[in-house]
This record gives sequence, structure tokens and C-alpha cells, in this order.
Amino acid sequence: MSSLFTPPAEGRTPDPSLAHRRADAVVTLRGADGAPLASRDVVVQQTRHAFLFGCIGFDLVDLANGYETSRYGSDHLAEAKAERDREYDQRLADAWFGVFNQTTLPFYWGSFEPERGKPATEPLRRAAEWFVERGAVVKGHPLVWHTVQPRWLLDVATGPGGVDEVERLQRERVRRDVGDMAGVIDTWDAINEVVIMPVFTAEDNAITRLAHVKGRVEMIRLAFEEARAVNPSATLLLNDFDMSTAYECLIEAVLEAGIRIDVLGLQSHMHQGYWGEEKTLGILERFSRYNLPIHFTETTLLSGDIMPAHIEDLNDWQVDSWPSTPEGEERQADELERHYRTLLSHPSVEAMTYWGLSDRGMWLNAPGGLLRADGSPKPGYSRLHDLIKGEWWLSPTTLRTDASGTVRFSGFLGDYELVADGGSAAVSLGSPGRLELDATLA
Repeated sequence: MSSLFTPPAEGRTPDPSLAHRRADAVVTLRGADGAPLASRDVVVQQTRHAFLFGCIGFDLVDLANGYETSRYGSDHLAEAKAERDREYDQRLADAWFGVFNQTTLPFYWGSFEPERGKPATEPLRRAAEWFVERGAVVKGHPLVWHTVQPRWLLDVATGPGGVDEVERLQRERVRRDVGDMAGVIDTWDAINEVVIMPVFTAEDNAITRLAHVKGRVEMIRLAFEEARAVNPSATLLLNDFDMSTAYECLIEAVLEAGIRIDVLGLQSHMHQGYWGEEKTLGILERFSRYNLPIHFTETTLLSGDIMPAHIEDLNDWQVDSWPSTPEGEERQADELERHYRTLLSHPSVEAMTYWGLSDRGMWLNAPGGLLRADGSPKPGYSRLHDLIKGEWWLSPTTLRTDASGTVRFSGFLGDYELVADGGSAAVSLGSPGRLELDATLA
């Protein structure tokens, strides 16, 4: 048995910038009686990435619920439309699970509870369970935000109870939803876009009114403390699109106030063009100084025309048609690879969520999906698949144990299965470098 570790797929040389993502495993494989299995063929295969490669799952909620909450009714034409959508959604699901291992589900208060006292708890929980059953980690987004608010909450704010009653209801909402989803959803964007929250003017809403009174830090305390009160083991993110020093100052104020942040969320909707490696690494260096894990929570790269640079609020760019183009698709594929490689090269980054699988229903109708509107894959989807399930993945590989029952392999941090003599054993590569492990076949 050679002492060399297995090379990456197809003989590729490992990317040295990703050494902190890899481990060299030395596994002593034992039979059920505990004796080492010498000179045995062993099939080693990866089953999970430790890094969270995410994509939103909004489009798959109906499929996950078996269309029990279908809006199409029962007439013949509606049933035909539902069937077409079911086939389309299944194609989306196949594409989703072909690459990703984490999803984000929508808990926007205005759409989650448009009628007071009637939240969409059951369909969202069923969707979360559906993803978990298929091996995905689920995050809820968001618990507190000033946008997509229910109309009835603004009526509360302008009523006799004012913002005090809004605060009571917001606290109750956080506790209710985190408690209802505990054990299935244990990761949350606890509060979203706080830098702009107290001064948001695009539309009147109850949460901006509350934030104007309480201030940013106390709004964050509200979200984190209420969520942690009902799920102490939850992973809670502070999430924002503002990459200026204003976000840094806010983070510092929150930490000085004694509020525990689990993860920093950084958004990167690049509708006005790819950031590039230098800008991305500069942002990562600035925000990694807090010694907190970083998740890139919302990323979009376009496969069509880029939004003009003079647009300050992306929501202001409204066009009748925004198509994906062949040239744009090739550009998107290249930029996706560059962006993912850059993020994985930085040790603070634990997760990356792409904000939209298909162009159908994309935010602003932008051509930012990895699939075209008809569900066919763009080059960007194929490029990501080749990276995540190719270059960064150990496919089934046959090795042989040595005289002491030891087998050696190298791979990205994550979970692996070893199969030999009609049994299997699982091992996890949890830290970079050389790992000496024991595994017993079952």
C-alpha cells in the first residue's frame, strides 16, 4: 500500500489557497470484532461538505408541501397549470440538490402572516422538514426587518398602542416562530439591514417607527435575546447589505453592548457588476477582524445587462424586459467561479448563499438565476456543479488498506463513508491538516 494520499478528482493539483479547507485522513478501519482489516479494498466517498453551499428554497415550498396549499383551485385548466408547475418545480429540485446543502426559507412577516393571528407556520415547517430529510441545513429569513411588513402592523403603530404595542408584537413574533421551528430551523437571520432601518423612507412601516424610537443597538438586542430565549442553541446572524464603515461601527456598538452575535451576514447583490477579488478580499479583511464567522448570505451575479452605476437603490431600476444573453451567461459563469474561489480562500467564511435558482421570479426580474426561466441550466450552474461536486468533492474511490488496516485519503472538510466487506463506516474530517481516525464497520 502506497503511503501517498489520494489526489483530487481527475488528478488535479489541489488549490493551495484552499489548504485550510482540506484534510489528510489516516483511518484505521476495523471489523465488527474490533480487529483491523488488513489488505482490504475500501470504497471511500464523500457524503457532505462542511462548507455551506446555499441557495434559497422559496420556489420549492409548494413542491415540498405536495401542493396542499396550491392556489390553483380544482378546475381543469388550473389543474393542468398546476401539473406543469409541478414538473417545472421538480426540475428545480433536482438542480438544487445536485449542488447545494443549505437553504434559506422566507419568513417575511407581511407574507408569512398577512392576516393577524394566521401565520403560515405549517407549510413553512413542512418545507423545512422536506429539506432536512434530504440532508440540507435550513435557515429562516428574517425575524426582524422593516420591509415586507403586514399592513395590519402599521395600523397598530398608528393606533392607541403605538410603537409600544408594535414592540410587544414583534417580540412575540420572534419567540413564536423560533419556538415553532426549533429542531428543524436552528439558524436565523435574526435581524436584517439595521443600518438603514431607523431612517428608511421608501415606505411607511411599523418597524422603522419602532427602530427610530429604540435605536439600532436595542433593535438588535430585541431580536437576538428573544430568539435565544426560546432556542438557546440557535445560530443567529446579523445581516446587512451596507458594506460601509457604518456597518462596522454598528457591529462594534453591538459587541460593546454585550450582545452576542453568532455570525456576521454580508450581502452581495451584484446587479451593478461583479465586485472582483480585490474588493471582496478587502471586505473580508475588514469584517473578519471581529473574529466571528462570516456568511455571504445573499449573492446575485447577472447573466444579462448590468444595472447602471448611477442607481442608488436597486429597487428603483424597473424595466419591462431584462433577458439573459449568451455573452452574459459566459460572463456570469466566470464571475461565479472567481467569487466562490475567493470566498473559500478566506478562512472566516463558512457559508455562501446564492439568491435565486431560476430566472423565473427573480428579484427585480433580473437575469440572476443559475437556470433560465424555462428551467434549463446556464453555464454558471454547470460551472458551480463542476466545482462543488467535482474539483472540491471526493467521488467513490477504491483504495486498499495496508497490513495494519490503515487507509489514507485526502479531501475537503466534511463527511465520508467507507465501504468494505459488506459493511460501512462514517468518518468526519473536521479540521485541516493530518487527521488520525478510527472507524468500525457496521
